[in-house]
Amino acid sequence: MKIKPMLARLQGTLGQRNLVEQMLLLPEPEVSAAANFQSQELAQESINLMVGYTGSPCSQTALDLTFWMAHQTRLATQKQVTVHVVYVVDEVATLTKTTRSNSKGNGGRQLLHASKTERSSTATLTRPETPFEQADRILWQARCLAEEWRGSLNTHLRIGNCAEELKQVAIAESADVLVLGCRSVRHPLISQWSKGFPCAVLGIPTIANLDL
Repeated sequence: MKIKPMLARLQGTLGQRNLVEQMLLLPEPEVSAAANFQSQELAQESINLMVGYTGSPCSQTALDLTFWMAHQTRLATQKQVTVHVVYVVDEVATLTKTTRSNSKGNGGRQLLHASKTERSSTATLTRPETPFEQADRILWQARCLAEEWRGSLNTHLRIGNCAEELKQVAIAESADVLVLGCRSVRHPLISQWSKGFPCAVLGIPTIANLDL
């Protein structure tokens, strides 16, 4: 699947120019003639759009743009279009946060004069959100935002290195494009894919105040 027609449709809808130059962070990988023919045959059946989502304002824009591209592509091609929303829990950050939580919990044992009710209330009010609870909340938010789109949506929770996990999902789901909430090829994620990525990677355009 070629990414330029998809961006051309989005460009027309937004009334903006040079979206390709603004959004394309990594081009589609070059493939052999035989592999290209096979991919075109598979593309006749379905189209898979993927978005890295963290719940941040920039990733929210990326999600909105992905839904728009999915909707337009479905209308233009009459094909099944699936949006894959991927949230990656950083393994190192998870271990660090868990260690800190345990440390705070051990310190709390020194409050020997507090009643059981007081300790229970304090724990309920101050207990930090675990990485997995945060991930579940963020993916639930994405599913709620997708209700208006009324298309096919899959959510993925992965644990590990963000760049590697996104790459693995792109391969497993035969993604046609990955959309990220960043604007520069100098973003750390993009630099980690210097040796190639299985599909085109898009960022969000530099234009402000997108009314989607």
